[in-house]
Amino acid sequence: MDNNQFRNAMGKFATGVTVVLTEVNGAVHGMTANAFMSVSLHPKLVTVSISENARLLNKIKSSKVFSVNILASNQEEYSRVFSGKLKDDFRIEFDYLDGKPVLPGSLAQITCEVTQEHTEGDHILFIGKVTDTHVEEKKPLIFYGGKYHSLDDK
Repeated sequence: MDNNQFRNAMGKFATGVTVVLTEVNGAVHGMTANAFMSVSLHPKLVTVSISENARLLNKIKSSKVFSVNILASNQEEYSRVFSGKLKDDFRIEFDYLDGKPVLPGSLAQITCEVTQEHTEGDHILFIGKVTDTHVEEKKPLIFYGGKYHSLDDK
């Protein structure tokens, strides 16, 4: 099977959209990711998968902390900024939760300390021990078939 066939098959799985953030030397760095999942309730653990070519990779390796920001349906612009698709001067005022940067207005903010790193294929899986969360009642931003969607009220 070729790469496009595999990518198209994976695009049939509807996911939420997240932005993963970390801070190094006072500068906030981030990337849009949909490769995120809950791992364990006891202890509270999550995983993010980051490409070995991503600029954020070495930032998380250095800081040993990250936040996962699950985007609300009105935050598509954040996704585009952190995926590099929106290059305008877009200014973001970050909030902080447990001393880690988070995106204001996100559906959920999850702060983590890295407990493990696993290399699998061309990605690094970071296991994060959850240190704090903040949740708001909003509709999620959904990604399916290479496009953004939102849940309708019907």
